[in-house]
Amino acid sequence: MKRIYLSLLLLMVTALPLWAAESAVPQVVVSIKPLHSLVSGVMQGVGTPDLVVKSGGSPHGYVLRPSEAQLLSKAQLVIWVGHELESFLNKPLATLGQKAKQLELADALEPYLLSVRKGDGWESHAHKHVGDDHDAHDDHHYIKPDQHLWLDPAMAKRIVTLTAKALVEIDPSRQDQYQANAEQMIERLDQLDKHLKEKLEPVKGVPYIVFHAAYQYLEAAYGLNAVGSITLDPGRTPGAKKISEIHHKIKELNAKCVFSEPQFESRLVATVIEGTNAKTGILDPLGADIPNGPDAYFELMTRLGDNLYEGLK
Repeated sequence: MKRIYLSLLLLMVTALPLWAAESAVPQVVVSIKPLHSLVSGVMQGVGTPDLVVKSGGSPHGYVLRPSEAQLLSKAQLVIWVGHELESFLNKPLATLGQKAKQLELADALEPYLLSVRKGDGWESHAHKHVGDDHDAHDDHHYIKPDQHLWLDPAMAKRIVTLTAKALVEIDPSRQDQYQANAEQMIERLDQLDKHLKEKLEPVKGVPYIVFHAAYQYLEAAYGLNAVGSITLDPGRTPGAKKISEIHHKIKELNAKCVFSEPQFESRLVATVIEGTNAKTGILDPLGADIPNGPDAYFELMTRLGDNLYEGLK
């Protein structure tokens, strides 16, 4: 009896590290809410990733809090867009996040990125993909990529696939779960894409202006006719001359709507549409008031589609 007891005890002790390794939830940190939602979907049933930029915040000019810095120091995996969009993470990730695996989406998805727009009025070639230009990395012909890459369900599907792969690398015991979750998310994204195509088809040719140049992926995906932005950099307020130019553009192109954003100054919109036939609307590329979780991305994109349709119909 004593020998049987010792054998059972030895078996339990030997199996303990495997059990502990399988039960430990990986520490995952995600920069912004839309990405957090996609990652949450892939991690569903396993755990919940931590979010850095909370509701109401913008990655443009964000200041990292001590509690958020602590999350980075403990992370096993950090998922973010990249150096251009979340520049506030550059130094912390070089120091605090050294031990973590980093999935920098702008780097991983470089062949699919669009080039950043130049000026507040956009030419038809603005939708050119960085990956389409063989000189894209030449010092004299470098095309700066647009990093608002989550605003297209096709890109979201790629993000989901990359996330599942990264999670399997740090947590291989749950490979089947991550892959099954990724497949379910991709099915939902296909349905979302179909819905948005049907919703936005009637307003494809209607001209409009956005607050800042954040929606190029959405516009390219659904053939929308955005003709300019109030500002390219939401951290800088345009001067009187620029506001006058935008006002003239609204009249000249008969823009149907000028969209503001909840994270930035909306009084500028009222100024530029004064004396024109344009109406106002709101577009939120981050989903400031949407609860975190796997459904947030779908609610965000559905709301963008609804707001565009209402503003342009």
